[in-house]
Formats: sequence, structure tokens, C-alpha cells
Amino acid sequence: MTSFNSADLPIFRLAPGQLTYSQLRASFLKAAHHRGAQLHAYPHPLKGVENENLCTDVAVAGDPQADKWIVVVSGTHGVEGYYGSICQTRFLLEQDITPTAGVGILFIHLINPWGTSWKRRVNEDNMDLNRNYLDFDQPLPVNPGYEAVHELFATDIRDADRRRAREQRWREVVQEKGYAALMNIVEAGQYRHRDGLYYGGEQPSWSNVTLHQILKDHLPAHAREIISFDLHTGAGQFGHPMLMAIAEQDYPGIARAQSIYGPWLYTVITGANNASDTGISAAATGYTSAAMVKLFSDRQFTQLVVECGTYDSQSVGQPALLADHFLHLHGDPASAEGKQIKQQLLDFFFPADPDWQALVQFRTRQILERAVHALRNGQ
Repeated sequence: MTSFNSADLPIFRLAPGQLTYSQLRASFLKAAHHRGAQLHAYPHPLKGVENENLCTDVAVAGDPQADKWIVVVSGTHGVEGYYGSICQTRFLLEQDITPTAGVGILFIHLINPWGTSWKRRVNEDNMDLNRNYLDFDQPLPVNPGYEAVHELFATDIRDADRRRAREQRWREVVQEKGYAALMNIVEAGQYRHRDGLYYGGEQPSWSNVTLHQILKDHLPAHAREIISFDLHTGAGQFGHPMLMAIAEQDYPGIARAQSIYGPWLYTVITGANNASDTGISAAATGYTSAAMVKLFSDRQFTQLVVECGTYDSQSVGQPALLADHFLHLHGDPASAEGKQIKQQLLDFFFPADPDWQALVQFRTRQILERAVHALRNGQ
């Protein structure tokens, strides 16, 4: 195998604000090819912001005959995939993933490629994928608290008077309910308004269907022990990569995670009236994590989330998300204003601060390495 310098990859040469979906993809594919991983592409039906073809790529590394597997997913919330993609690429280059390692590793690269390319947290249908993993044959959850404030997120604010009125009403609601309580209501998700925030959809998204297909295609039936990771940014304290187990109820995989990670692990049990101080919504339904736990209930399975804190949500995060939301409702993403909004959103979810970059990449590698070590050593 020829020598390979990770510094040759675009993602390690360019400033965060200069990176694109195409560069992330090219670097991941190059790293996977260099390490001899099996590559598979799942084309997305739409084009990206540069009219590029979009794909969710899959790399299968390690021992394909192993009964112990690691699964690593990036880009559930598209713009958060910049961090996730880089961590996957680094892990491919730096970790022992040879077939003799006794562990199989399934990399699912940018499961929401449209959101990554367009620098959106949501997908092409304005769906939050972490509200979309539900049984759509059953009645969908109702969120009356969101209904009371939906108009604040659907108003046409191109008119200056309407914009001022909307901003004033938003301040009043925040003062009345408190920011944390209000966001717990809003972030719980809703399934009625495609033009609203935290929309979970009325059917499985392309990414939902594709993730299930990938797991069916590439996670072998003989895989009996699985530790899965979903990589995220935007919640928690700046530069702190939280390791979380998110589930609808306690299950054996949480105890296993506690035995591997000890006090590093945060556990969040979700439910209609639940709250959490981690920065994520414990009231939400349709999490990828919950769906994965149900899917692999017949195996020794642990689902974990790495959530890297960035800037303050109230003063930086929500204004950036709202600006992007209104931009796609009524504005032009290709305009100068649109590009500025996109940059602000990327800066929130993928800070350019070099210490932040170094810390979250290092800690994520530590977390993944500990999982590999636990599987290899029967922990």
C-alpha cells in the first residue's frame, strides 16, 4: 500500500468555511479507497447547491466475517455533517481497520447529503430527520404547544412591518414562557406543517428509507454485537463533545455503554413531558436512535450519539436557524444575503476555531476507539 498523507485531502487544507459537500465526499472516498474498504453509493434523486450529484456513501472496513460491528453515521442533520464527515475520514486513515482486527466497521457517510450540500439542518422536504423515524401507519404525535406558536415560523417576513411584528411577538413569547421551556415545546417536533420548524414529515424520508436499506445490505445477519454512533453538533457547552444514550426507555445497551464509558455517558430518556439539560430535546419523538434500538432488539446492541457543543443556542443558534428557515421559505439562497445566512449557520454548527476543531476530532476518535477496544476484548 502506498503512503498517504492526510494533509493532501481538501478537508485538512481548507478553512471550514471553504469546505463543500463535494470536497467532503472526495476526501472520504479517497481515504476509504486507500484503506481498502468496500465502497457503495446510494444516489440521492436531487442535485446539490453546485448542481453536483448527491450520494450517501457507504464504506465497509475491518473484518467482514466478524460478529462484532461498529456503525458510524454522519450528516443526519445535514450541516452537522461537516464535523461528522471529517471524523469518519480521520478514523478511516488513523484506526486499525484491517481484517485481522476482529471487528467490522460500517461507515454511513452523510445520510442527508442534500442538507449537507445546501448547508441546512433539515432535508429536501424541510424534515428534521430526528423526528422522522416513526411508524407512519400509526397516528402521528400531536403537539398543541407548537400549534400555538407556529405562525411565528410561517409568517412572510419580507414585509418590514410584518418582520417587526413577528420579532416583537417572538420576544413576548420568550418572556412569557422562558426560552428553555419554549424550545422544549418547539423542538419536540410537529407533523402538520411542512413550512414549520422541527417538521417530522408524514411519511418516511429518503434518508430514513436509505438508512434502513444500507443496514439491511451491509450489516450481516451474523452480526450479534453492535455499537452504533450518530455524530452531531450544536447542543451543549462550547467544545464539549457529549456522549449520549438517547432512548424511549431503558434497555440493556445503556448498561453496556455505562460499563464502557462510565461517567462520560449522559443518558436521555425521551417522552412527551420529559426535559433534559443536555441541550437536546427529551420531548421529541422519531429519533434515529430510538428506531435503531427497535430495529436491533434481537441483538446485543448499543446506540450512542456524540453531540459536540458550539455557541449559545438562544443568542447564536436559533437566530441562525430561523434566518435559514425564512430564507428557504421566502428568500433566495443564491443571493448575497442568502450566502451570508448560510455562512452563519455553518459557523454555528461547525466553528472555525482551531481548538474546537482539534478537540472534537480528538475526543470523537477516543470514543470510537474505546468502542472498538471493548468489542475486541469482550467488554
